[in-house]
Amino acid sequence: MTDQSSFFPDFHVTMAHPCPYLPGKLERKLFTHLTPDKPDHFIDKLLRNGVRRSQNVAYLPYCNDCHACVSVRIIVDQFEPGKNFRRLKKRNMDLVAERVKRKATSEQYDLFNKYINARHGDGGMADMDHFDFSMMIEESEADTFLTEYRLRPPLDEPDNDDGEDNFTCENPLIAVTLCDRLSDGISMVYSFFDPQYKPRSLGSYMILEHVDYTRKQGLPFVYLGYWIDGCQKMSYKARFSPQQRLTPNGWQDAKDD
Repeated sequence: MTDQSSFFPDFHVTMAHPCPYLPGKLERKLFTHLTPDKPDHFIDKLLRNGVRRSQNVAYLPYCNDCHACVSVRIIVDQFEPGKNFRRLKKRNMDLVAERVKRKATSEQYDLFNKYINARHGDGGMADMDHFDFSMMIEESEADTFLTEYRLRPPLDEPDNDDGEDNFTCENPLIAVTLCDRLSDGISMVYSFFDPQYKPRSLGSYMILEHVDYTRKQGLPFVYLGYWIDGCQKMSYKARFSPQQRLTPNGWQDAKDD
């Protein structure tokens, strides 16, 4: 018999804290540490079955009398963007997406700070310094990568008098997504963007772009983390259908809400 005790994780439970999503509720998490001795297939199985990752901590909700957090994933080969999503993709045709290694940069950190200060200034990430940010990006035992989104220079930008293109600086970075590659898809871990581009709906656009990327990779799912019925912050995830939701009986096709 194979001894699996060396890589089977020890799970722990956090203290109860006020839930950041549902008023009046308390939140607890069941968590374990992902360490180098854990096999890749074991980590992959955790992340494909409702466990989320933050750095090398894998966790899932473990709340008393509440089961509102539901893992969701988009069914890639059945997903067809509707009129609003097609309009959104067209609005962002001037963006270039590049997959890069999980290496934190000052440019990314500056963008992250803009995002947090504008959208989540009272949240737990508001006090993250450059070191904390680097840990979030680089500390991972999963197959993790970044996608950077940059603006193309205007095609009709006039030339200098000497005939050279006057766009000489690096294309502006306006959004970043941190993702894990799984055996059956892409898990979107965290995204942030420049708040001055709010009309572009970059959060939704990055999901659409990753659906296209995942389809090109021949993989069936894009994992979006937890959807919470009744939570406005999470309501956007239901728009990406058809999708599956994780139930006590496994992944099931979601009914129209």
